[in-house]
Amino acid sequence: MSSKTIAAVAGALLGSALLAGPAFAQNAECGDIQKTLQSRKDLVAKANAASNSKKKMTPAEACALFGKLQANGNEGVKWIAANKEWCSIPDSFAEGFKADHLKVAGIRTKICGVAAQASKMEAQARAQAQNGGGGGGGGMLGGPGLTGSLKMPQGAL
Repeated sequence: MSSKTIAAVAGALLGSALLAGPAFAQNAECGDIQKTLQSRKDLVAKANAASNSKKKMTPAEACALFGKLQANGNEGVKWIAANKEWCSIPDSFAEGFKADHLKVAGIRTKICGVAAQASKMEAQARAQAQNGGGGGGGGMLGGPGLTGSLKMPQGAL
């Protein structure tokens, strides 16, 4: 997945999180979502920083980050569903948050699939290195090698 894709999704997520501010001014209970939205904003900023950095995240690191983002989205979707009427949450915000959450879930699935594949390939490479490095009987081209004996010619060389 390209860093531009991650940055675009992160930007969209951040945009929806910033729209939430005035919608929850009703009471203290309605302000509870702000912690979730701030956490989401911080995770998105971390994804943006990583995509703009020279040192890129490993697939495992990206999988962990998007796992946290998905868990945050689960919490937000659940809270919005439970408090939508009481806190007068606009339909557009609820739908946008849910759509962003679904995007994160799709991206996480892809990233974690890449991370799992990379981990599997690394394990295979380590196993091959421990078994002689060539994947076979130690022959020059990875085959079983030559067997038998070779007699040196007799006479003047």
